[in-house]
Amino acid sequence: MVDKPILKKADFESDQAVRWCPGCGDYAILAQTQKIFPEITTEKEKVVFISGIGCSSRFPYYMNTYGFHTIHGRAPTVASGLKISNPDLSVWLVTGDGDGFSIGGNHMIHLLRRNVDLNVMLFNNRIYGLTKGQYSPTSEQGKITYSTPMGSLDYPFNPTKLALGARGAFVAKTIDRDLKHLQSMIKRASEHRGTSFIEIYQNCNIFNDGAFSELTDKETKSDRVLKVEHGEPMIFGKENDKGIHLDGTKPKVVTIGDKYSIEDILVHDETDAFIGDMLSNFTASDTFPEPLGVLYCVERPTYDDMMVDQMKQAEKNTKGPKSVNDLLNAGDTWEVK
Repeated sequence: MVDKPILKKADFESDQAVRWCPGCGDYAILAQTQKIFPEITTEKEKVVFISGIGCSSRFPYYMNTYGFHTIHGRAPTVASGLKISNPDLSVWLVTGDGDGFSIGGNHMIHLLRRNVDLNVMLFNNRIYGLTKGQYSPTSEQGKITYSTPMGSLDYPFNPTKLALGARGAFVAKTIDRDLKHLQSMIKRASEHRGTSFIEIYQNCNIFNDGAFSELTDKETKSDRVLKVEHGEPMIFGKENDKGIHLDGTKPKVVTIGDKYSIEDILVHDETDAFIGDMLSNFTASDTFPEPLGVLYCVERPTYDDMMVDQMKQAEKNTKGPKSVNDLLNAGDTWEVK
């Protein structure tokens, strides 16, 4: 048996010059992906990155793996077909809030509900960056951009809530500036069998700079970020003195002290759909902190496994031709000279 090589970050770095705007959050996501991948696989020849169109979709060029830069919004279809036809591959879909939830929204929800065994990294900067600053499906209502000079009238998508509504089996959220957390979410996604969906808050310092500054600034992030871990109480704050308490079925932020103790704080259960949905509602809330971590994770049969089983069953039961070649050579045949 031949020992598999020990891979390093450099083994996942391609020879292509990285071309994003200086200061773009995509650099951090790329670096952490390359850094954590040696812990994910020893067979980079079985890794494929698929993307659509947008700033994030340059990602496959910079990973020293197989890759495919597809067309706008259609990456989920290509990634699904690739995984179904080559089940041994580790398939990663990289998309943005525009590519993934505007023109590609229909494909995304069907990927999630089918539960194809691949991983989705959605870079959410709440803006169209590649086309120079138009509002996107996740831009906040009232957002002033080049395409909405008086403010956007649209209600924005909430990506994690949409993923849960489409019956996503693994839904997580992280942010470009928290490098260790970003790595851990990528690794967790790789370990899940089924569609893994990670929303990554990513700063576009050219067209939407500071969109997530409350979640990254030293002065505010402790009170604005709730890091959830399975089996751990939902506490946050500079002094870890705040927590999420359930008043009946309604969550509320409480201060741990005289009236509430640590026993009164809700413990995260990532297998509980109610808790996952509740946490997704905290997104962009003035009342609740922003949840980062695995919001929801359950195991269920994957589309690709079920399809293979169905094909085997059909082949076993059929009395006719079992392949296209058999069909073409069945019955009367003739030769044209």
